[in-house]
Amino acid sequence: MALILKIALAVPVDHCFDYLVPIDLTDIVLKKGLRVLVPFGRGQKIGFLIEVSETSALPMSKLKTALAILDTEPLFPDSLWHLLEWTSHYYHYPLGEVFSSALLPMFRKQKKNRYASVEVVTQQETKNTDDNNTLAAAVTLNMHQQAAVDTIIRSLGTFTSFLLYGVTGSGKTEVYLQVIAATLHRKKQVLVLVPEIGLTPQMLARFQNRFSVPLLLFHSGLTDKQRLSNWWSAKIGVASIIVGTRSALFTPLLHPGLIIVDEEHDSSFKQQNGLRYHARDVALMRAKLENIPIILGSATPSLESIANAKLRRYHFLSLPNRAGNAVHPQFRLVDIRHQKLYQGLSSPLLRSMEAHLKNQRQILLFLNRRGFAPLTICHACGWTADCPHCDQKMTLHKAPAHLQCHHCGYCSPVASHCPACQEPQLVVVGQGTQRLETTLKKYFPGVSIARLDRDNTRRTGSLHGLLESIQQGESQILVGTQMLAKGHHFPNVTLVGILETDAGLFSADFRALERVGQLIVQVAGRAGRADAPGEVLIQTHHPENPLLIHLINKGYLSFSETLLREREASRLPPYTHLALILAEARSSSSPLDFLNEIKQRANRLKKKVAVLGPISALLPRRAGYYRAQLLLQADKRDELHELLKSLLKLLPELTSCHRVRWSLDVDPLETI
Repeated sequence: MALILKIALAVPVDHCFDYLVPIDLTDIVLKKGLRVLVPFGRGQKIGFLIEVSETSALPMSKLKTALAILDTEPLFPDSLWHLLEWTSHYYHYPLGEVFSSALLPMFRKQKKNRYASVEVVTQQETKNTDDNNTLAAAVTLNMHQQAAVDTIIRSLGTFTSFLLYGVTGSGKTEVYLQVIAATLHRKKQVLVLVPEIGLTPQMLARFQNRFSVPLLLFHSGLTDKQRLSNWWSAKIGVASIIVGTRSALFTPLLHPGLIIVDEEHDSSFKQQNGLRYHARDVALMRAKLENIPIILGSATPSLESIANAKLRRYHFLSLPNRAGNAVHPQFRLVDIRHQKLYQGLSSPLLRSMEAHLKNQRQILLFLNRRGFAPLTICHACGWTADCPHCDQKMTLHKAPAHLQCHHCGYCSPVASHCPACQEPQLVVVGQGTQRLETTLKKYFPGVSIARLDRDNTRRTGSLHGLLESIQQGESQILVGTQMLAKGHHFPNVTLVGILETDAGLFSADFRALERVGQLIVQVAGRAGRADAPGEVLIQTHHPENPLLIHLINKGYLSFSETLLREREASRLPPYTHLALILAEARSSSSPLDFLNEIKQRANRLKKKVAVLGPISALLPRRAGYYRAQLLLQADKRDELHELLKSLLKLLPELTSCHRVRWSLDVDPLETI
């Protein structure tokens, strides 16, 4: 009886393909997870062996023969294969594409593995590792830190999920370090996930100063050779600590012992295209499959995590005080109604800046809008600079001057005359970080300014250089977007100015208030982290807003309790479960036609799931495609997944299916 290989391919269909065993198969033991080169259509593809069978639904005469088995052993251990299968099932994404997404790009190429040479180099580089694991002595912990460390250490070797809530500057990283030391003492590996590449060097530096074991980085800035070397070092157990962004979650570990998700609330952990997984949630499942503890750390935990802690699914640990002699910063709401603003800066903020600069302190100004100005308009006829491919205004950038769409990337030169009426009366409205930097140079001549946003941190090493200049005090005023809000430790910053928060207070997105609260707390947390007290000024047109007052007077946890009560009353996550189907096409009618067909099928299935829409997306046209969405809402997660499973089987039958491109987002973070 001929053997049949069930192969998962990276194609948008959720089933395996049957192939005959390669003719020249030697003594390779056929195991689940081996990469297999197979003919597919007019070309070839790399697939993944899922099962070996003696039967096929197709006649043997119609089966093609696999070309080659590319590995002698599976690339991933069994626990990771189970994780990938769970991910495919939960996010309703084809198994072959999930496997492919988790692999390094070079493993998707048609070459047999090259592990041997990498292994030798890695072992030679690390063979003199200090058996004691540590270099510097541990910091003395306060009562709350010690209690957290002791509790987590007692759980090593078993699955327990911890939500480590610590106010900004409370010493969460020191808790991580001491738990990591205990994990390394047991000869186990540690995986640390951070939301942004910008945080990896800072985190890595602290770990390198403490531990003598091999530490490795995983992020998109590495070369293919570096990624392969690091991946292999983790797989064979040479690397003891792996620090990385979202994709590092799927790194194989020989001796997994602990997972840490730092800044667990951060939206960067959610993949927004392709396989739309949330790294925090998948990390929880990985910890369960590996039977190891996981720490979710944040000063502003997501409402989902707080709700899970209230239900005792997570063990809640609290660090309510700042470490050492640091105290919480003082908040001050600046009412900017009827005030003259100097390019967005109020007189109280300018006076505070002068006072802090006089005391040789650093200042951080937060404006979550990059570029020079968000709107270019003709003062004569009202023409605005719109993106030709999106329903969106283009942002003016300087040095070099150009207009850019921040949604599709389209760029155009800056005109001197209005394209509509030819009048030379083009003016720019609003401000971004570039314009703020220009304004500050006018008001504070001779003061060094560092701007941190996506525009000036693209080059390799540029972000690290800016952070170094800030740490060394070379830059006195720091201007930036939310890149500045994420976990950075600037001990000499004593004043934080938050320029714009009002838009988030009145957004149609039900998550907007949660995000505003998180941003304010995170940005404010950069002030007063050492001995000098910190001050936070928030400019607003709504100083009487009750939620804003609640946040600054009673803190984030109390603020989140209020939001959770509102969510429960409104039947919104985490008290219900959502899935979003997004469709887009060149034709404006095709997405709505497609989603209406899905809605009709969903209603016929008569599941206990609310079908909301379809409606146009918040950005109705992007990159030339018209977009619409359908929202599915259920009280029980199982009911939602049951409906999704049934609907996805019916999609190929829909007449409009081939006129659109569509995606499914389970547990979406963006729903408008």
